[in-house]
Amino acid sequence: MMKLKSNQTRTYDEDGYKKRAACLCFRSETEEEVLLVSSSRHPDKWIVPGGGMEPEEEPNVAAAREVCEEAGVKGTLGRLVGIFENQERKHRTYVYVLIVTESLEDWEDSVNIGRQREWFKIDDAIRVLLCHKPVQATYFEALRESCPTSNGTPLVATISEDLSPTYSINQSSVSGIR
Repeated sequence: MMKLKSNQTRTYDEDGYKKRAACLCFRSETEEEVLLVSSSRHPDKWIVPGGGMEPEEEPNVAAAREVCEEAGVKGTLGRLVGIFENQERKHRTYVYVLIVTESLEDWEDSVNIGRQREWFKIDDAIRVLLCHKPVQATYFEALRESCPTSNGTPLVATISEDLSPTYSINQSSVSGIR
């Protein structure tokens, strides 16, 4: 299903969730520092770069496109950390790891809306995300969980009202992911 918004087309999955993609953008393969961007609605708050998927767009392609638009970085797209359901906002977000290899001096959102970017140690990123985007803070818990336990199969995280994630490996949710 698709809905048109003023400057974008929103796509939805079979359950009516908005299809989104995002990346945890790391400075290096040690995954010790992550890049966050300023929120477009609240410029003093930090968020994980990501956004809506376009029609017929694969989640990994959408994730790379969104981080280039929002954070002005390019890099090596790595593993899928998980698929996160925000039941309150009816979003389902595919979250990937991206190792940054290039930072653009000027990028789409810096020019158009003055978006900023900043590197954070993981614990600091979690702390600032908990204040404004607590669901995004759970991405890091799944990052730690995904390596040893999922054996390359994406985790599906359902975020409950108390923001405690429940993880499951759900083959039906990962069909079509390459």
